[in-house]
Amino acid sequence: MKDDLAAHCPIARSLLCVGDSWSILILRDAFLGLTRFDQFRKSLGIAPTMLTSRLATLTEEGLLERRRYMERPPRDEYVLTPAGRDFLPVLIMLNAWGTKYRGDGDLTRYVDAETGKSIVPIAVDLETGARIGTRPIRTIDGKSGAELAPPPADLLS
Repeated sequence: MKDDLAAHCPIARSLLCVGDSWSILILRDAFLGLTRFDQFRKSLGIAPTMLTSRLATLTEEGLLERRRYMERPPRDEYVLTPAGRDFLPVLIMLNAWGTKYRGDGDLTRYVDAETGKSIVPIAVDLETGARIGTRPIRTIDGKSGAELAPPPADLLS
């Protein structure tokens, strides 16, 4: 991805740090309570070199924090930072999208811990209270301040 694209686009910037499936699955497993290298490796079946690379990137990008839990031999664990914890709604929305459009069989689901009912997430604009996708949206270029081409009218129907 070009640096000039990421310079003004938060989506492009975000994809630079979590834009591959391994990184997102590592974050998913971190939410499940996994913290150690061997736990991630076993859960994901990922090659050690790939896991090392992804953990380094997630740490550098501030989604995970590396903490030493054993001195001899030196061993570290990876825990979610506030930025990492703020990724949970993204995971929940990806899960809902995947269930709706890629769902067959016995799928993992998220449930409310108190009620046991499945979580059915929606994205809502805090300012208007409207569900995202139900009202017209404009996109403003970060560099020029100009409005970018609007989405087709039928996109919201």
